[in-house]
Order: sequence, then C-alpha cells, then structure tokens
Amino acid sequence: MTQKNGRSRSKDIRVKTGLRPISGIDMFRTFLFPNNIREYRKKKNIGSLLQLSQVIPTITYIRLSKIERGEIFARADEIRDIAAALDVAPERLLIDIDDPAFDIAVWAADFQAPGGMDPLADSLAVLVAAAVRARRAANASLTIAALELDYGIAPVILSRIENAYKPIDRWSADIRQALYGLLGVASAEELEQHMIAVHAQGDLDTTLPLVANPETRIAKTRRKVLALRHELIVPDGSGKPRRKARAAQPALGTLSSGETPAPVLDAIHASDNATVRLLPVFGAPLNDGLIARIATGEQVEAPRNAGLRAYGLRICRPTLGAGLPGRSIIVVDPDRFPSAGGLAVIREEEGLRLLSITFDRQGRMLGYSEHPDREIAIDDIAPEHVATVLSAQFE
Repeated sequence: MTQKNGRSRSKDIRVKTGLRPISGIDMFRTFLFPNNIREYRKKKNIGSLLQLSQVIPTITYIRLSKIERGEIFARADEIRDIAAALDVAPERLLIDIDDPAFDIAVWAADFQAPGGMDPLADSLAVLVAAAVRARRAANASLTIAALELDYGIAPVILSRIENAYKPIDRWSADIRQALYGLLGVASAEELEQHMIAVHAQGDLDTTLPLVANPETRIAKTRRKVLALRHELIVPDGSGKPRRKARAAQPALGTLSSGETPAPVLDAIHASDNATVRLLPVFGAPLNDGLIARIATGEQVEAPRNAGLRAYGLRICRPTLGAGLPGRSIIVVDPDRFPSAGGLAVIREEEGLRLLSITFDRQGRMLGYSEHPDREIAIDDIAPEHVATVLSAQFE
C-alpha cells in the first residue's frame, strides 16, 4: 500500500471536513512591489539573480531576491543601484499598477509554482490567520512575548502566520502543534472543522478583512510606488535627479541619542593614524536568552575586516552552550550576512538573539540556540535584522 504524503492527507481531510474556498481572498497578497527588475535583467542577459547580486555589493542577495519578487519594497537608493547595474533609467524599474495594461496575475506567474496556489490550502491559511488575530484581540495576555514563551511561536513566524504567507501544512510540526494549542484543537482535522465553524458563526468577520483584502495591498503598493517615483525624479537644483542620502540606520545594538558615553565616542572618532580601532560594547541580559541594547561603557578591538557599523556585544549568558561563555564579547557587523558554520545576531522585538547558523537539506538557512532551545528560519527574517559575528573574545 502506497503511503500518502502530507499534502495528499491534507486534501483528504478537507474532503471530510467540508472545507470550501472562501471568496474575496487576495491571491497575490505577498506581491507588494511589482516591478520590472526581472524583465530588464533578462534583457541584459543576466540569467541568474546571483550574477546581478555580485555587481551590486550594496544589496545582499536575499534582499535583492525579495525585491525582485515583489515581496518587499525597495528604497530609492536601492532602485538606483539596481538600475545602474542593468544600465537602465531607475524609473523604468517601477510599474504603474493602475495602468490598464498591467495584470498582477500575469506578472506574478513568473514567481509562482507551475501548479499555482491551492485554493483550499490558501483559504485555510487565511482563516487560521484571522482566528489567531481574533484570539489575540480577545485576550490581552497573548502578547508577542507570551506567544513565544508559552507556545514557541517566534515573532517573525507569528507575523507570517497572521498574514497567511503560506499554507498550514507547510509549517513545521512544532509550529502546527503550537497553533493547535493556541486555537484549542488537537489535530489538523479538528483545526479545519473549527475554522469552518467560527467562520460560519461570523466570529472572524472583523479580522478576516485584515488578512487578505486586495484593496489593502493595492493601496499600499500605490502609495509606496508614488513615493519612490517622487524620490527618483525630484531634482536638487543641479538639474540631475536627486539621490536621497541614506538615513543612518541604527545598527543592531546601536544606542539611542544621548546614550553613548563620551569616552566611547572619543575612541570611535580617534585619529585616522590610530593603529587600533576600538568599538563600543553593548549588552545586558533579558528573559528568554535575549540581550538588551544597553551600553556597558567597555570597548573592544575591531578585527581588520570589521565594517563601519561594527560593534561589540557581551552575550551575558552561554546561550550557545559552554563553548561560548556568558562573559564573552563578540564583534558584530550589521553590514555582513552570515553563512553556514558561523554565528549571527538577529533583532527581535524585545532584544537581540545570538544564533549558530547552518543549512537544512532543502537549502534553508537556520539559526539555533541551545539555552533556550530555539530553531529559527533566517530566510524568514528581514535581512536588515540579521548581522554576522566576526570574532569573539573570552574572559
């Protein structure tokens, strides 16, 4: 007898439970920023996005991939850098979604699986997203921190669940079990039955439009593209397009205004002739293995390959095991993306987390922590919230 895979079992369950596709779902909700990058990349005979990434050092490959796929909005300076690499005017990379000739279904087809989206699986994901939102709205104690502590649902995963970014059966077994517990069911079949019931009762009427309303996506896209177009074409008086200066982004662990001690600033701004570059050190322990962005007043020597925004971080606890004691200070570079076999620091809502990095058999980048026990999909985190660890000093 042939063993059915998870997808087939899920379809069987939907037949038994009577789940039906729900109307009004935005099938293209993950495509926030349709653009012409892929079209011009092909015209330039750059067949691989990795090839394009190699000539745009200012944008990481992962972020460039998400921009081209329309999953995130590009900044004006990023559009300029991409356009320069493609030898095209930056404005040509932008799409007017109100143009009658534009069809989001045609544009998105290049980035969707050949079989398209399963309407039943998508409906279930949207219903679960609405149910989780409703559950949190009805219970003030279900904060983001509480969901991570009590159910093991990390903030980045919660965000993707509440926006129905992928079918429920594509989440890990641990995440599915956490959802069952949160929604008070015991199995996939019970979950589908519960979703059918709460939807029929109107319990999701308030939260459902927040998840997959196409008008919400369209309005957001229209507003952001208009702002981008304005940034790209407004002159600065020289007759040339204005290149907006990139705002100084606070690095992972950067202090807020007025927080940096004078001696640390003196060290940072030391003479160019100095033979040693000193970095400020941050770090105070938080719950769940997190590290607070608080200055210690200490300094640490920068490695030769440290970027301009590199800083020191005291890890406070041996979250990766005895090999990296809690009194250790690591040097973190927000402008470098980690690789397998190394260490990374990610930004979460309540603090910083140190992880060891590896790949699974499907090529996904994963981060691990021992104390507490955590497995986090790095690919699901915005690249600007991920930094690499360059070195460690032991005390």
